[in-house]
Amino acid sequence: MLAKFRPLMATAAKARSPPAVAASTAMDRDEHVHYKHTDGCHHLRWTAKESYEYMYARPWSRVLDFYAELVRTGAGSAGLAKLFAKDEADYNLDTTGENYLTLSEKQTATISSKDRGGRWERVTFKIVLSYHGGSFDGWQKQPGLNTVQGLVEKHLGQFVDERKAKQLEARSLPIEGCAVVAGRTDKGVTALQQVCSFYTWRKDMKPGDIKQAINEAAPDKLKPLLVSEVAREFHPNFAAKWRRYMYIFPLDEDAKLIFGDEHSSEALENSEHNIKPQNFDVAKADEILRKLSGKTLSYKMFARDTQASRSVGPPTECFMFHSRAAVAKLFSSNEDCKEGMRVMCVELVANRFLRKMVRVLVATAIREAAAGAREDALLNLMEATDRRATAPPAPPEGLCLVDVGYKDFDKQRCFIVD
Repeated sequence: MLAKFRPLMATAAKARSPPAVAASTAMDRDEHVHYKHTDGCHHLRWTAKESYEYMYARPWSRVLDFYAELVRTGAGSAGLAKLFAKDEADYNLDTTGENYLTLSEKQTATISSKDRGGRWERVTFKIVLSYHGGSFDGWQKQPGLNTVQGLVEKHLGQFVDERKAKQLEARSLPIEGCAVVAGRTDKGVTALQQVCSFYTWRKDMKPGDIKQAINEAAPDKLKPLLVSEVAREFHPNFAAKWRRYMYIFPLDEDAKLIFGDEHSSEALENSEHNIKPQNFDVAKADEILRKLSGKTLSYKMFARDTQASRSVGPPTECFMFHSRAAVAKLFSSNEDCKEGMRVMCVELVANRFLRKMVRVLVATAIREAAAGAREDALLNLMEATDRRATAPPAPPEGLCLVDVGYKDFDKQRCFIVD
């Protein structure tokens, strides 16, 4: 019977083979195609490979050591103040306004929930965490990986109420809590004041018990800074008004800045020169980044690994409160690295961020500054139709989620200001 259909199967295979070869050829052809910029400095702009190599050829271990020290000491966002010669007391963790409800709203909630059960009786806790990105495989729980969420939920399991514990046992699932986070971080990304929440129907819970349990999960790598009981309506993601990120990029100590070298300036002005720059000016990067402040823009060209449904329209729009860059000195407690290292610090504050958006923004700003692009370079790239127009994401080791705000944004609490 099979022999009868073999000639037909062979004929069908031959008919299908040409499109497969054509598709393969198209993939090979597109693999090396670069985005064609049309501005005056397109010949000076790094390719994706050149940009990637420039970003990763850095002493990132020094940055990771700095972040590890901040997490170990529990300094939170205040630990970054010393980079900019500011008073740490001005940036201490704000513990006021934990309930996020006015007095009248609290009274209304109490009256409406008095005769109700179920979710109206649960107790919600806000947890502020600090964790070292180099020690975890990101926030989101994944099978077989050491993630922050997986570790936190495992140690929250002892606080799960009896009813939920029985439900989990019946389904042969581990007894773990459920931690809802303000924003997921990728592997290698550090957080100084990440915010998550946990709720339970147990009435004997105390914030100190939760804090102690999480503190024992991974000493010096994961540290709870604050645990407090909040209103049942509190949601760490939806209630947040802004998020702040800091990116620390190591600079070449001995290299001349391209805008500080007379010969480099001539090369930039003369289109006949195809010698690409080897460095960039931090002041130029700052000029390019600050053009984003105070605007609602679609950052779809600066996002990566996003679903097609979130690549167009309002879901890609973000309002940038603050975007600045400055030079700082990074000191380490390592005895072999007593001398400070020059770094560029990029501070970004927005109502929301897309996946890998900060890392792509930093890498693209550096690339555009090196090429001598205009101040509106990032704004012009917003209108691109291909994500190859932007640079590959900068390494995750330099990125840090500083804090999450639930009050109106105050520019005076920024580290890089005029």
